[in-house]
Amino acid sequence: MYSKNVMISNPTGLHARPATLLVKLSESFQSDLQIINGSNAADPKSIFSLLAAGLRPGLTITVKGVGADEHEAVEKICSFIDALEE
Repeated sequence: MYSKNVMISNPTGLHARPATLLVKLSESFQSDLQIINGSNAADPKSIFSLLAAGLRPGLTITVKGVGADEHEAVEKICSFIDALEE
């Protein structure tokens, strides 16, 4: 298991368009992935799960991966979230 924290700095949060891109990125990895916000966990391979998670600007979330490519998956997802801007 590998995990890393990242803050959502995009002023509009993780809404439909960036969430769709995040799903596509996440689906390219074999590892089981989670985005954790407090006691809530979202599956970044599911657009519905991501949108229901309410990932707002200013939140610090944890991206967790378990599997063969967990390190690469978590790092790339965190970089994607960190680079979001609109």
